[in-house]
Amino acid sequence: MGNRLSKIYTRTGDKGTTGLGDGTRVDKDSARVAAYGTVDELNSTIGVLLSHALAEPMRRRLEEIQHDLFELGGELCIPGHTMIKASQVTALETYLDALNQDLPPLKDFILPGGGPAAAACHVARTVCRRAERRVVTLAHSEQVSEDSLAYLNRLSDLLFVMARVLARAEGGSEVLWDRERFKQPS
Repeated sequence: MGNRLSKIYTRTGDKGTTGLGDGTRVDKDSARVAAYGTVDELNSTIGVLLSHALAEPMRRRLEEIQHDLFELGGELCIPGHTMIKASQVTALETYLDALNQDLPPLKDFILPGGGPAAAACHVARTVCRRAERRVVTLAHSEQVSEDSLAYLNRLSDLLFVMARVLARAEGGSEVLWDRERFKQPS
């Protein structure tokens, strides 16, 4: 492969444009750049989550997800290119179902938190939702793989369930949203 990144700065983006994977130059605030940039941000938040003590199966799964997200970023950086497959969405669903089966059913909304790793997982979940919204925005004007959209949707669900698991593993508790808090007395 050689030294692809031997020079980190190129000055080619100094006027507010960037190069896509196919060589096309676009504005740095384009929908495409916002989409793959937010996927990169999501990957970084998962890196923060991985800095916490996690059970090995979850750690391995999150590392696999980081690779998937890098591929998704590449897909979004090259118009017309696809890398995310339906099998990757199915893998998320399978793991999500396995984690969720031992959790108590939710009857109320929970507030983000539960311990340091659980809170980091909630941050990753919210960044994932934003990445999904950015990809949907891109899909309004350009072709986007349905599998990529499904992947981000399923990943945010998985991160929610992981946060619930981590809250318990860290000895924390889930704080339920108190729907009665602002009700006026009758």
